[in-house]
Order: sequence, then C-alpha cells, then structure tokens
Amino acid sequence: MSILARMMKDESGATAIEYGLIAALISVALIAGATTLGGALNNQFSNIAGKLTCDGSATTC
Repeated sequence: MSILARMMKDESGATAIEYGLIAALISVALIAGATTLGGALNNQFSNIAGKLTCDGSATTC
C-alpha cells in the first residue's frame, strides 16, 4: 500500500506535462507571430518592388 501512496504523491510526471504544454503554447504563439510578420513583410516588399519597376507612365508611381 505504501508504494501506491508514494505514486499518488509523486508529481514529477504532472510537472513534465505542464512544461510540455507551456512549450507547445509558446511555439504556437511564435508560429502565429512569424506568419503574421511574414505576410506583412511580403506586402511591404511587393510594394517596394512595384515602385522600383514603375516606368513613370502610371499616375500611382
């Protein structure tokens, strides 16, 4: 019975699961941020490329 009681009090497995969940949440946040930043950078570089290739005949250059 004492082995079962020790196993019930042991929280090292729960701590490892908590650290795993925290790491997963951080990685999801990083991926979401990188995706958003990547989209914004893509738009910005597209705008710059459009201005660099403008021949001067368009009114929006």
